[in-house]
Amino acid sequence: MAIETLTARDPEIGADELITSLVPPPRFDSVRFSTYVPNPDEPSQAEAVASCAAFAERVAQGRGGRRSGWRALFGRKDRKGSAPERPGLYLDGGFGVGKTHLLASIWHEVPGPKAYGTFVELTHVVGALGFAEAVRRLAEHTLLAIDEFELDDPGDTMLVNRLLRELTEAGVFVAATSNTLPDKLGEGRFAAEDFLREIQSLSARFGVVRVDGPDYRHRGLPEPPEPVSDDALVASARARPGSTLDDFGRLCEHLATLHPSRYGRLVDGVSAVHLRGVRPAEDQAIALRLVALADRLYDRAIPVLVSGASLGHLFTEEMLAGGYRKKYLRAVSRLTALARDAAAAPSAPR
Repeated sequence: MAIETLTARDPEIGADELITSLVPPPRFDSVRFSTYVPNPDEPSQAEAVASCAAFAERVAQGRGGRRSGWRALFGRKDRKGSAPERPGLYLDGGFGVGKTHLLASIWHEVPGPKAYGTFVELTHVVGALGFAEAVRRLAEHTLLAIDEFELDDPGDTMLVNRLLRELTEAGVFVAATSNTLPDKLGEGRFAAEDFLREIQSLSARFGVVRVDGPDYRHRGLPEPPEPVSDDALVASARARPGSTLDDFGRLCEHLATLHPSRYGRLVDGVSAVHLRGVRPAEDQAIALRLVALADRLYDRAIPVLVSGASLGHLFTEEMLAGGYRKKYLRAVSRLTALARDAAAAPSAPR
């Protein structure tokens, strides 16, 4: 029996689907504030739960007020009387502290219409629909939740600032997660000082909630599993119905032909991903595509088994020392968790 490959897939997403598919990924279908377990050694985590729950309550209260109701709600002082509450909430912290869990919990708590997507999915919506149409459709929502908020180039900075300005003025509430404070977005990646006004304007729309702590995915756990042999990899792929088997280099080439917003559709329905001949990414473009793929695999809880180099060596030391360091470390953290899932499966090579 032939084993399916990801490289044979060419997923498409229709214009209408771009909006209707903006919901939390399967891994976060059932998360709620009550299922978040704060680390007792990190007080900011319990505080973040309270802040997010309060924000969700404010969004629910402001629902239906739209422009006039939003202005009345956010023109007032916060509980301490120090500053006006802002139309956005921004969850900042390292990877593996549960920011996406909290973001999805906000989304589940708020009445619709509402939208949830990654930053790259949001920019693709604008590119596919056009700016005016994207604003028109998203402005009908009560809440826009943006995961993995990041600005990798000046064009995105200006585009997203304009988009969020129009949406918040239309009465849409915005919640976002990132590993970078909003006034530091783009730092180390492009001449951020040339766009300081844009970045400051963007950050002014968010109240920041810090979530500290170690990566929960790896607390007290052993090192990631070692790669398996090519023969064991093929045997595992044959033993797991619905799995895929790809040569790492060919998959990297295939990813370059797809917009990252299609990576989720690329792996939909896959039970396990097998990659043969894994090696360090050759350049930054390939590395960033692998980050996007890792995020979509993690969203869908798809185990990953590899031969060749360890998943922990996907990114070079030079890459890990650069401006995308946090993205790469998040990808390694998530892929390591998925590799453990693959190793723990009954059909895993022994």
